[in-house]
Amino acid sequence: MHARLANERDGITGALICRADIYMQWLEGPEAAVRATLARIEQDDRHLEVRLHVEEQVQDRMFAEWAMLHDPAVTWIWSQADIDAGALERATPEELTGFFMPLRGANRPGDIR
Repeated sequence: MHARLANERDGITGALICRADIYMQWLEGPEAAVRATLARIEQDDRHLEVRLHVEEQVQDRMFAEWAMLHDPAVTWIWSQADIDAGALERATPEELTGFFMPLRGANRPGDIR
């Protein structure tokens, strides 16, 4: 909730995908605000091995309605063996972006806008 409030204050929108020990976050908004948010995440000792995998300028936001859409789905992107074998490190920007595409336009019970 604290992150969602900070995102609303800073004009940041996005989505969070949680799977096993992999957390992927999509941040969008003014470049300075996104960079400041990423810096806060990197400084937070609850986050380990923070990596920026995709960075690009876009015209329209994918998650404009969400301060932070949370997708707690129990489906797997990769198996634990895949993760242990370095699937995240080998993933292409297109593959990572593709994980977020099904979340566009989401409006499920329990989600907070």
